[in-house]
Amino acid sequence: MRAILAWICDAAAVILIASQLAALTPASSYADDALVTRGGYLAHAAGCMSCHTDKKAKGKLFAGGRGIKTPFGTYYSPNITPDLETGIGKWTDDDFLRALKRGINPESEHYFPIFPYTTYTKLRDDDALAIKAYLFSQKPVARENRAHDVWPPFGWRWTIGPWKGLYFQEGDLKSDPNQDAAWNGGAYLVEALAHCGECHTPRNFAGALDRTMWMAGAEDGPEGEVAANITPDFETGIGDWSVDQIAFFLKVGTKPDYEAAEGLMAEAIKDGLSHLSGDDLKAIAQYIKSLPPISNKVAR
Repeated sequence: MRAILAWICDAAAVILIASQLAALTPASSYADDALVTRGGYLAHAAGCMSCHTDKKAKGKLFAGGRGIKTPFGTYYSPNITPDLETGIGKWTDDDFLRALKRGINPESEHYFPIFPYTTYTKLRDDDALAIKAYLFSQKPVARENRAHDVWPPFGWRWTIGPWKGLYFQEGDLKSDPNQDAAWNGGAYLVEALAHCGECHTPRNFAGALDRTMWMAGAEDGPEGEVAANITPDFETGIGDWSVDQIAFFLKVGTKPDYEAAEGLMAEAIKDGLSHLSGDDLKAIAQYIKSLPPISNKVAR
């Protein structure tokens, strides 16, 4: 009996100590954990892993250095780990928001629009800062950024100011009151986070998106790849795909005809879209199915 009483007393003591320790844990730490978790989800949706990791050279996650070929030359992604010297470890919340939503770095220089701030500008501030919290939770990696290999005038930063004046519209994405919550959620994922239009919309001579051909495909997409027409046109787009088929493709990378996604699309699915919930993938599909069909024959 004494042994049993002693065991009960010991257990009670452990429970008391645990409860006291829990009481000493700041409530903000739980909030921070939740913010980092949400930021990780959003970072997957935004494709941060793929662009900012040099997989070919076995680079560290988010340490930059990936070369992205364009008609204007090759741009190299920067280090976005929280390293204080070579990454973004010294950035404030305002620095991060200015970079992501306005395309301006902490030194007040313009970013080249290969960084899709022209789309990220539509992000809500709280979502952008959740992504920052996630990035700052990662291991810092000391890796200097690589200079872009781009010919004039497309490598001159001062030209981006006038370019923005012509082609950049800053501001959050507004919900459409005539659409339901799922459609608006899909629009936000496509137009703000996943930046689908950056690949699937052709560009003009200055590298700006041709909004009259929104999502209608591009013969010369990033890294020279063909980007498919994903409008619901039945002849040249994906009009014959159902919402469920689109969502399934985004989850596993298999088309309705059982062909597998290739190239950058396969990468976008593996590193990003496959991590999203079924509801979010269906919301994306619902939004895409609602787009105006555009006849534009490109490979898919």
